[in-house]
Amino acid sequence: MSVATDVFSTTMPRHIAIIMDGNGRWAQKRFMPRAIGHRAGVKSVRKVVEYCAQNKVEVLTLFAFSSENWRRPESEVNLLMALFMSSLQREINRLDERNVCLRFIGDRSAFSRKLQDKMREAEQKTQFNTALTLVVAVNYGGRWDLCQAAQKVIDKMAQGTLEKQPITEELINAHLSTAGLPEPDLFIRTGGEQRVSNFMLWQLAYTEMYFTFTLWPDFDRRSLEEAVKSFKGRQRRFGHTGEQVLNKTVTL
Repeated sequence: MSVATDVFSTTMPRHIAIIMDGNGRWAQKRFMPRAIGHRAGVKSVRKVVEYCAQNKVEVLTLFAFSSENWRRPESEVNLLMALFMSSLQREINRLDERNVCLRFIGDRSAFSRKLQDKMREAEQKTQFNTALTLVVAVNYGGRWDLCQAAQKVIDKMAQGTLEKQPITEELINAHLSTAGLPEPDLFIRTGGEQRVSNFMLWQLAYTEMYFTFTLWPDFDRRSLEEAVKSFKGRQRRFGHTGEQVLNKTVTL
């Protein structure tokens, strides 16, 4: 695959991944319950999805609920689960009408059967849509993703459905929850924190990072445009020298 044909990326990122941080703090700053912040964050999701679909971004991945979020107070976890269910029921037709394909990654076994059924129904309803693939990471962790990929490989080899072979990057890639998707070009984290928090650890190896103090409910179209502008101003070398990229001799 050829990498950039110029010093700086001039195209839209194919895949944008976002940690949507700051809902609770947004509400607390306004002396409101954290639940209000989570509900306000759903509006930002709509704006970002709309922008990506209109600007031909191929994949948008949103970190909705991490495997570590179960450690939050039970009342907040229950609220997040209820919000997730209600948002699915409310948004699925809207996404389908906008030709958005919805896909979930993460360990679904911890969720109620009703929620698992709703997730599967949403995926089936939108599976042939082509304007944008919206990946929602729920009960997801990057370490979990690597472990489950390795376990799949081990199980297939033990069952004889996969020939015994050396473990390669290609083999791991094929068994990650994101198999078949391009790796993220741009990673965004809102809310001021500057870490990846166990999100897509394998997939972010060469991703451009963008951190902003903007809290997620305040992250709008203009905020995303600023992140994309920053991305377009960066030289992506993938381990090569700037001169190699400048001379257009870089291939992967």
